[in-house]
Amino acid sequence: MSVTPVCSTGSDGVSRRRFIAGTSSILGAVALAGHTTSAARADSVAAAPIPDGAKVPVLVIGTGYGGSVAALRLAEAGVDVQMVEMGKAWDTPGSDGKIFANTTTPDLRSFWLRTRTKQPISNFLGFPIDKDVPRHTGILDAEEFGGIIVYQGRGVGGGSLVNGGMAVTPKRENFAAVLPTVDAGEMYGTYYPRANAGLGVNTIDPNWFETAECYQYARVGRKHAQRSNFAFTFVPDVYDWDYMKKEQAGTVPKSALAGEILYGNNYGKKSLQQTYIARARATGRVTISPLHKVTSVTPAAGGGYTVTIDQINTTGDTTATKSVTADKVFFAAGSVGTSKLLVKLKATGALPRLNGEIGKGWGDNGNVMCGRANHLWDPTGKLQSSIPTAGIDNWAAGGAFAEVAPLPTGIETYASFYLSITKTPHRAEFTWNSAANRAELNWQTAWKQTSIDAAKTIFDKINSKEGTIYRTDLFGTYKIWGDHLTYHPLGGAVLGKATDNYGRLAGYPGLYVIDGALIPGNTSVNPFVTITALAERNIDKVIATDL
Repeated sequence: MSVTPVCSTGSDGVSRRRFIAGTSSILGAVALAGHTTSAARADSVAAAPIPDGAKVPVLVIGTGYGGSVAALRLAEAGVDVQMVEMGKAWDTPGSDGKIFANTTTPDLRSFWLRTRTKQPISNFLGFPIDKDVPRHTGILDAEEFGGIIVYQGRGVGGGSLVNGGMAVTPKRENFAAVLPTVDAGEMYGTYYPRANAGLGVNTIDPNWFETAECYQYARVGRKHAQRSNFAFTFVPDVYDWDYMKKEQAGTVPKSALAGEILYGNNYGKKSLQQTYIARARATGRVTISPLHKVTSVTPAAGGGYTVTIDQINTTGDTTATKSVTADKVFFAAGSVGTSKLLVKLKATGALPRLNGEIGKGWGDNGNVMCGRANHLWDPTGKLQSSIPTAGIDNWAAGGAFAEVAPLPTGIETYASFYLSITKTPHRAEFTWNSAANRAELNWQTAWKQTSIDAAKTIFDKINSKEGTIYRTDLFGTYKIWGDHLTYHPLGGAVLGKATDNYGRLAGYPGLYVIDGALIPGNTSVNPFVTITALAERNIDKVIATDL
């Protein structure tokens, strides 16, 4: 992964100073705003939603990383684009004056159409922490399948609304296993740099890191990693670090230092709303319709595709059903959303010529979580930034990279917490259950053992060196591993299998996949930079040859 080592030079001999300077120049070039207030978001409210009977050149299903890239580049090429998004616009403050809820106090804004929260960490100090909430089209979807919970962002901006913003480019030597049919030279020479610039990627000031109260937990993580001879690396992010410095100084409203992460970040994080989507809207050619859910795509008699869309309200009820015609349709509903829709369209006869690879190659990016109980001389701090900025790299030797993650509880926990990304061979498949009228995923819970074993190559060694133990109170009663979930769903419409090598769906000219469904299950790091870069590559080709 392209990360900044704690030592003075990286494995490629590039100094930390050069890396940070280069990143700063990228940010200067794109001139991205550092933070966005509620008022600024309100200024970007979408125009009237797409009307019934509309005919459009391009319809993009979803507003996450891939869809936002497609919309921007198509608009820049002079094409009018309609985007439809199942979630809310997230541009209007709640009764507390903020758009997003705090992680420690979830409310109706927090979860997608649930009456009780389903938090990734379900217990603390032995007590369950989930609570009842009103049913609402909230920002975080905890979608349950047979063997796994998949956490996804719901709203304009997709997963960028709810992730920690760790913007990692895979190490080049690992790329062939990530996207085997894609030329690494063009990705690392053109499209990863373009994605990092467009996303506003930057790196924490290492001098500030050494003294910042809010990163004591990460410094403890570094000490333990290095004492066990693991590489500790700074990881680029899309947070405005100048804003976080002001948060710690008390001169601006707190966001990361108020624990905002899972349910949105009100000020400092540069989600897609502030980057690609803002630029797409500024072209005047992109319209976004929130609370619109695509249910069908079929070939239209006169050419193009007829798209059926349900408009919903904030309790999830359908208020209108629309039929629109699009010359071209881009599936960008995320790995799960795109896969579920495509297997439905194939099985129900809407798009019967889709090939047999639809729904296959789905993986969890090897996600598994754990906590460790430290000694009293290793406090991790009451104040913890919700934005992780570093990790422990044991990918080459043990198949694991572990984010040093926060536990922003507001109290001293003496705990270190980690989200691991691991090398795993397991891939599931989405299929359509016609009797139940739903897509299903055949993920097996036992497959997580591979990820646990990989993570243990790091944490067993650290515990042995430090004389510490695993926490058993975070994921249930006497349960060490958070092996029930993923934050990084990938695959289901794999590049070069379900599609051609640029995301064109087999059998249907004018239909494209342009999101994480293209990536076969594992990226070795947090995936959103790779999703963005691949979308940049693919839309370049589509614009050059298909329009």
